[in-house]
Amino acid sequence: MTTTTSAAGDTGGIYVLAAHPHWRDSRVNRRMLAAARGVPGVDVNDIYGSYPDFSIDVEAEHARLARASLVVLLHPIQWYSMPALQKLWLDDVLSYGWAYGPGGTALQGKDCWLVATTGSPEASYHPQSYHRYFFDAFLPPYEQTAALCGMRFLPPLVLHGARSAAEDEVAAHVEVFTQRLGSYPQWPELEELDACVACPVPETDRPAEADGLDEAASAANDEQNDEKGMA
Repeated sequence: MTTTTSAAGDTGGIYVLAAHPHWRDSRVNRRMLAAARGVPGVDVNDIYGSYPDFSIDVEAEHARLARASLVVLLHPIQWYSMPALQKLWLDDVLSYGWAYGPGGTALQGKDCWLVATTGSPEASYHPQSYHRYFFDAFLPPYEQTAALCGMRFLPPLVLHGARSAAEDEVAAHVEVFTQRLGSYPQWPELEELDACVACPVPETDRPAEADGLDEAASAANDEQNDEKGMA
């Protein structure tokens, strides 16, 4: 499985963030990644291929996001959430003062679309089954992340039971995904969706700055390390 990233030129307004820690084992997401790369004007980033050392180029990601009107999160659901590197991407890239909080308006007005697969069938996401909740119960973190950044969270495209789905079902799912990428923003349902939810963060809630105690602790650690080096 190739891990190269498509060139980040004029994207046509769509940035696909594809995250899968084991592409060779993927049955559906790998085909979705290939399909996205085949849509003209779509910027596709296999982040496990781009950042195998988990060291994310935040400036490059900000630049790619700036060119996009639609940000697509493409990944399998793992432990009711996203793969680890996708979460780190959120932590590093969606920074305070850039993506949210005072002055953090870089993503306002953009669309966010979750395109995901689950290994378990849809029936397993039920109060009487082993996942205990309907699948929608696991979506609020995605929705609120988008809302805090001033983005509109679009209805997700989800394929349940990806491991056992029939080939025609998988093919149809990939086709819908491809068609949607190619036709955005001419989606009929977009006109019916509400505008982005406003979630302003007060100045008083900004992350605490490092204080003197942190600096003192750092100096003490440096001193201890120097002493060990001399021993």
